[in-house]
Amino acid sequence: GREPLPPTVGRNVLGRKVLYLPGFFTYARHIVEVDGKRGLFRGLTPRLISSTLSTITRGSVKKAFPLEDMEHVSNKDDVKTSLRKVVKETSHEMMMQCASRVVSHPLHVISMRCMVQFVGREVKYSGVLRAIGRIFKEEGILGFFVGLVPHILGDVIFLWCCNLLAHFINTYAVDDNFSQASVIRSYTKFVMGIAVSMLTYPFLLVGDLMAVNNCGLRAGLPPYAPAFASWIHCWRYLSAQ
Repeated sequence: GREPLPPTVGRNVLGRKVLYLPGFFTYARHIVEVDGKRGLFRGLTPRLISSTLSTITRGSVKKAFPLEDMEHVSNKDDVKTSLRKVVKETSHEMMMQCASRVVSHPLHVISMRCMVQFVGREVKYSGVLRAIGRIFKEEGILGFFVGLVPHILGDVIFLWCCNLLAHFINTYAVDDNFSQASVIRSYTKFVMGIAVSMLTYPFLLVGDLMAVNNCGLRAGLPPYAPAFASWIHCWRYLSAQ
């Protein structure tokens, strides 16, 4: 990868000297110095379109398979029944997430490429329509879906781990006789989401790296990054670092 700013020397919780990469505000200041304030908004338009497509797709899937047909988990359910309902709800959620990811991913690819143009000072992917035409011409239809598989895997693993862990904790670890049981249960899924996101982050990272890899931009070519043959190749390369 490329680090435009040198790391700073600091100390960890054990008092040892370590090198820290600059934080968000340091990088933001660097972008403003090089590109002006407009540089902070590279890739914003395709990102907004991607989010809009994702929301519309989720809504369409939800209408086609309404939640009214789903059974919701109740405190009165026995263990087997509640687990069956969680699996059913998670499957429904996964279907919506996968559909929205597939539809919105092409714009996500464009957004990522617009952002990494900062590295090589390129303008290859300026404008959504121009970017769509260039990707189709150079890479074909598959060019819009590079990095899709690890993103979907990350989404699916996140949903199942988060929902099942929250269910098991609420069922076996939280006592119904405890006065704050309902409050704890309401936060379990949120806390599990934070924990599981650490597990699935590598999938999102690999997906984003594949979106810009070997696409003609300096940030996706040596010496900044090898030309990966597949997302598995990228995963193995990062794991070895």
